[in-house]
Amino acid sequence: MDPRWWSFEGTHGGWVAGAALTAVRDAFAGVHRPVRSLTTHYLTPVGTGPLRFSGTAPATGRRTATCLFTGHQDGEPVVLGSALFGPARGGPAHTGLTAPEVPGPDDCVPVDLPAELALFARQLEIRPATADLPLAGGPRAVLVAWVRFRDDRPVDAAAVATLADVLPPALYARWRTPRPVPTAEMTVHFTDALDDGPAHGWSLVRIRTDHAGGGWALDDSAVWSAEGRLLAAARQARVVRDPVTPQTAAGTMNS
Repeated sequence: MDPRWWSFEGTHGGWVAGAALTAVRDAFAGVHRPVRSLTTHYLTPVGTGPLRFSGTAPATGRRTATCLFTGHQDGEPVVLGSALFGPARGGPAHTGLTAPEVPGPDDCVPVDLPAELALFARQLEIRPATADLPLAGGPRAVLVAWVRFRDDRPVDAAAVATLADVLPPALYARWRTPRPVPTAEMTVHFTDALDDGPAHGWSLVRIRTDHAGGGWALDDSAVWSAEGRLLAAARQARVVRDPVTPQTAAGTMNS
């Protein structure tokens, strides 16, 4: 696992999900259908050592194929999940989750997330598109930003899985002191916008907390292409932990 993608307690969860998807595709080369959903359960923080995947042969129906997988480090399971593949087919079209109306990336100011909290963010350019900012103590638990990979990689399904988890937990928009909010489970649903190939350049990412209580939070996120096409929608179950120590919390964002 690439150490540059380190997050609060381990390797970035979205990056792990993308790696799982890539591994499943590599292991089951016969699955040529586009991916439709990817569910990843995080059993423990993923370190920077080798992450080895095992899984089942795809259970293939008339139109779909489902693969179950487990990721191991040092012989211990650290993630498990499933990927659903299915081809495009004719049917009605509907666009219910439209991109928010925000300024374009050229009109938004870049922001740097604290390296001690989100080392992985150095691999990205992040430009908040609204007044909601992490650790600004705002009124809403929502963040919207333009994001692109600094290495200009194509925005394929694995990259979209990363982007679905790339912004801080939406509760950060209401807080002023950081605390760990690791993802326990994430499901990403991909749209047909990727059927003809990957997107490129900027993506617009939105994350919001739909509910928090009892030490848990439910986050909803969406990823759109620069042209406003919905690429994926995701849901996460997250654990809300105690605030970090004052030494760690001393890191601030520089905009």
